[in-house]
Amino acid sequence: MSREMDCSQLKSTEKTRTSKLLDEINETYQDIKESLQSAEPTGEKLEKTVLLLKEKAERGDSQAAFLLGQLHYEEGRYVEAELIFDDNKDEDPRALYQLAVIYYDGLGSKEDLGKAIEYMRKVAFWDSSEVGCIRYAALYNLGQAYLEGFGVEASRAEAERFWLLAADDGSPNASVKAQSSLGMFYCRPETLDLKKAFSWHSEACGNGSLESQGALGVMYLYGHGVQKDPDAALFCLKEAAERGNVYAQGHLTACYYHRKLYSRAAALGERVCGYEDISAIAQHTDCLEEYIRKGIAVAMFYYARCLQLGRGVLKNRDRAKSYFTQAARIDPEICKELQMDVVHRRI
Repeated sequence: MSREMDCSQLKSTEKTRTSKLLDEINETYQDIKESLQSAEPTGEKLEKTVLLLKEKAERGDSQAAFLLGQLHYEEGRYVEAELIFDDNKDEDPRALYQLAVIYYDGLGSKEDLGKAIEYMRKVAFWDSSEVGCIRYAALYNLGQAYLEGFGVEASRAEAERFWLLAADDGSPNASVKAQSSLGMFYCRPETLDLKKAFSWHSEACGNGSLESQGALGVMYLYGHGVQKDPDAALFCLKEAAERGNVYAQGHLTACYYHRKLYSRAAALGERVCGYEDISAIAQHTDCLEEYIRKGIAVAMFYYARCLQLGRGVLKNRDRAKSYFTQAARIDPEICKELQMDVVHRRI
């Protein structure tokens, strides 16, 4: 379950979560900032900040209590974070949300999917303006839970309902992840509606979604849900590829190949072929692993074609065979589609 709240207090990357949170604490509490020495090692600053926040929390400062719990969470001290969030869950929807994430992922204590869903639902329908943007994150997570059947009986209808609430008609202040997920949802065979998919990917892309920017490029490229537009496709794919979208990089490799820009196709394809840690890429780009694999398979296929025919790179049939095999192993269906596409273009 995502712990992302689309709030500044919780936005961070894997390597800088704690440092960003410490910066925010310093901005919130001038007295804490003044008590810390800039030359102090990070570990000492962290421990001193914990003590100062604890003093404020014990005096009834709810903001300090939440930040203290969040600091423990970011440092992997889940037991301490759980205790603090549990003490504040009835007054602070942020604490309740983080507690739901802890129970869902089994952090600090044993996994409790039922309690996690109960708490996430309470956040989603918290009857107060205090809940703010967290409501959209909770609604998104409930939709994801229903789609996958985690903690609840799987239901595409309920997943769609919660995501539509989370997407809030495409508002940039709502859950952009829900908007992008709706785009993917309407691309699924069992819920296929490509016009809706294009509409939601457009909303999400306009609100900054890297995932949807790559998806739009592919939709323009093949005319899925929109009229074919090679120029718009190339623009979206290049932008998304430069931002790290592997799905876009794979289809950009194909785009270069079919435009007979073989050197570009070979160079990009070779680079994508070197990707190994799909989970790390997914975490860094916030893109689905399924589509990262598809992007790698597409890039491998077209790089193999370049090697097979000596286009943009020295001919090497053995390497070509190896990459064809790897691509088929990663995503057999998309490789069948690509083989048909190549044959069709020959005719």
